[in-house]
Amino acid sequence: MQHVTNNINGKQNNVLPFIPEGDFYFTKGVEAFQKRKFDIAVKWLKKAVEKKPSDALYQCQLSIIYTEIGSYHAANQLLTNVLQSSEYVDCYYLLANNYAHLGLLNDAKKYADLYLEKEPEGDFSEEAFRLLELINIEDDEDIDDWELEDEDELLIYQETVFYHMENMEWDKAIPVLEEMMTLFPEHKMTKHDYTQALFFSGHPEEAIEMELTMLKEDPNSLYSHTNLALFYYQIGAQEEYDLHIQTLLNVYPIHEQQKLRIAVTLSRTGEHEAAYPRFSSLVKAKVKGHPSYFRWYTKSAYYIGEQEKATVIWQEGIKKHPKLTKEEAPWEQSSRN
Repeated sequence: MQHVTNNINGKQNNVLPFIPEGDFYFTKGVEAFQKRKFDIAVKWLKKAVEKKPSDALYQCQLSIIYTEIGSYHAANQLLTNVLQSSEYVDCYYLLANNYAHLGLLNDAKKYADLYLEKEPEGDFSEEAFRLLELINIEDDEDIDDWELEDEDELLIYQETVFYHMENMEWDKAIPVLEEMMTLFPEHKMTKHDYTQALFFSGHPEEAIEMELTMLKEDPNSLYSHTNLALFYYQIGAQEEYDLHIQTLLNVYPIHEQQKLRIAVTLSRTGEHEAAYPRFSSLVKAKVKGHPSYFRWYTKSAYYIGEQEKATVIWQEGIKKHPKLTKEEAPWEQSSRN
């Protein structure tokens, strides 16, 4: 962090007029960022950039705040501007990270490779390697599904299952999922949805056994860990729950759907302090079609003391998904209890 520079122009009536320079604004912005006061951080950093528009560090720090609040395009615009006038190598990693969040994995890979080519042992080299590993894993997972996802028949099934699962209509989801597993045996996600529907429709042992078998086949499966954390929490198996929830607390996926899955699991298992920032960092445009986003985001906001925020999220959810009106908001549950 750069040092704050105090400039004193003179003395008048025993008052020392202080004219802030860019370093002052930058420091205030970083302090606000560290306290997760992102709106204030943006204001300070913008002032710093105005004072020193040629300072690449200031623009990069502002881009990091934009990334944190999900404004990836604004962040990328800043980083691209920096690269047009300087060779500030960190920009390549920051761009790679943003493109990954946007789901543009080819661009993410290109910039991560560029960063490592220019700075093989740079400050972000470990993160860049990890990002490339994630991209490769996601590419491998998607290979089996690309052809299937182009088929109209599968899409119709997926939409039906999505509707029932999001509205927690487990008994209605099960026959559709069973049909899907017969017609599309290679579609992995179907089996994870099936175990969840099975568990919540009264067959916990069968659901856990099936999910454990899948985890054995793929020990890194995000969906197995989210389901098993949820299942073990529900049956009160604390030790097993801890094992899977700890795994999830250390995972930060690229795709919004996977991020949402983890946030929902954390909320459903009472980990509201951990869930809330996960929900806050989601790109709403990509997840607002999920009633679960509004349902569990509201709950986590309420239980960490953000009651006003919880009310706003819940009202927005009801407007988008009228079926939520049939459910109780967290404060209604509390007053009833």
